[in-house]
Amino acid sequence: MVGVGTADARPWIDEALVRRLVDTQFPQWAGLPLKLLDPAGSDHVIYRLGEELTVRLPCHAGAIGQARKEFQWLPRLAPHVPLAIPVPVGVGDPDFGYPWPWAVSRWLDGEVATVDALGDSSRAAVELAQFLGALQRFAPEDIPAENSRDDLTGRPLSDRDRATRVAIAEVDGVFDATAMTELWNAALSAPGWDHSPVWFHGDFHTGNLLTSGGRLSAVIDFGGLGTGDPACDLMIAFTLMSADSRAAFRDALGVDDAAWMRGRGWALATGLNAYASYAAVNPRVAAQTTRQITQALIG
Repeated sequence: MVGVGTADARPWIDEALVRRLVDTQFPQWAGLPLKLLDPAGSDHVIYRLGEELTVRLPCHAGAIGQARKEFQWLPRLAPHVPLAIPVPVGVGDPDFGYPWPWAVSRWLDGEVATVDALGDSSRAAVELAQFLGALQRFAPEDIPAENSRDDLTGRPLSDRDRATRVAIAEVDGVFDATAMTELWNAALSAPGWDHSPVWFHGDFHTGNLLTSGGRLSAVIDFGGLGTGDPACDLMIAFTLMSADSRAAFRDALGVDDAAWMRGRGWALATGLNAYASYAAVNPRVAAQTTRQITQALIG
């Protein structure tokens, strides 16, 4: 059985539940074998369904809008970007005690990108810049006015101010609190995005990149997809890249000083949030976020 108890209001999710949901709502796939993917991140429980599909069920309330968002936008976005992205084929309804929409998508082969494999690769850095450039050119005016919802509106970095300062104080002694505060103040003071809003991925880090044959092959997990200031996606420069590949990435994407500073702020804020939430119980997250924070401080 996967999931946690009711103390934190997360539903039980196990293979029997997933089997019932799939077989009753998508009978064309009834009986296809299910295989739990573990680890699968902190937002979803994921099962492979047969050879060509995945079932993704949100495991906390913060992820409940992702199924419908991806179903609406990813098929439209896929032809415009140079790496594969998930193609949703169905959204399931709450049932059998499971409370939220859930998704069935096409399976994407690949392994999660790692610093060891790609951190020094300027080629990979340029490919990621090309992906983000294509994403930003996916015209936001394609959104009908009636569909301009809060879940597509990017939030400013300043929304994270209080939580980030609390986290800086909590990890003082693990990281340099003075240096983090200086970086955070500089990021908040940097000139803001003064162009029309563009699309961003919103959670662009190594865990959401797949590789095949030593090359980048896919970008996954678009729950943070939205429009606004794309500086949040610059966090990939600090989760994956070395100094040299980071420079190639910045040059290929044409990032100015203000956006780069905001990107460092996003990397710091998101790294601190994940470190404070998961480092004590997840050594993999501890290592990844330690690198993210220290690289953001380097710049």
